[in-house]
Amino acid sequence: MRIKICGITQPDQGKVIASLGATTLGFICVPASPRYVSAKQIRAVVEQLPEKIERIGVFANSSAEEICQTVAVAGLTGVQLHGDESPEFCHQLRSLPNIEIIKALRVRSSEALTQAEIYTSWVDTLLLDAYHPQMLGGTGKTLDWTTLCQFQPGCSWLLAGGLTPENILDALNQLQPNGIDLSSGVERAPGDKDLDKVAQLFEQLRSRSEG
Repeated sequence: MRIKICGITQPDQGKVIASLGATTLGFICVPASPRYVSAKQIRAVVEQLPEKIERIGVFANSSAEEICQTVAVAGLTGVQLHGDESPEFCHQLRSLPNIEIIKALRVRSSEALTQAEIYTSWVDTLLLDAYHPQMLGGTGKTLDWTTLCQFQPGCSWLLAGGLTPENILDALNQLQPNGIDLSSGVERAPGDKDLDKVAQLFEQLRSRSEG
């Protein structure tokens, strides 16, 4: 299972989180976010990571040129689109060689799940997050997991939205995502990860796989 820890801002924390078992680290490339990091700051984290760790930049309504430039400077392996990007825009980014395209959808109702199906032909991965009228992500709000029980898109998908070490097993007992994405659930403050909580998350996941 993919385990993505998002909103990394500090090189030392990124390195420790990777060593604890994260497969993927996420970096917020949205200037309005309290977790924002520049392409050069991302590069400083990336340079300390093992090569096998996936490095995803999170964008919202950025231009294709801006995304391509950040990917090149930061050394990213994937792009997560968290705004109102169309399927056509996702397809446009296919010109980026060997870059994973993830489309995040904020699930407000079952309509969002219907919308998800539209994107499956254009992206590699879907990410389902909780809806918030002002915030694009990192809200700490959970999804209504019961609405996702039948969700089986035509591509891999990640579950996000208010996941914590305390509720992760409940979520995974109800759903079968290909991966999980945590941000605020393992933080002391926006962009400052609580490494004890991250370690607790991996203990929970290990107990599940051993059980």
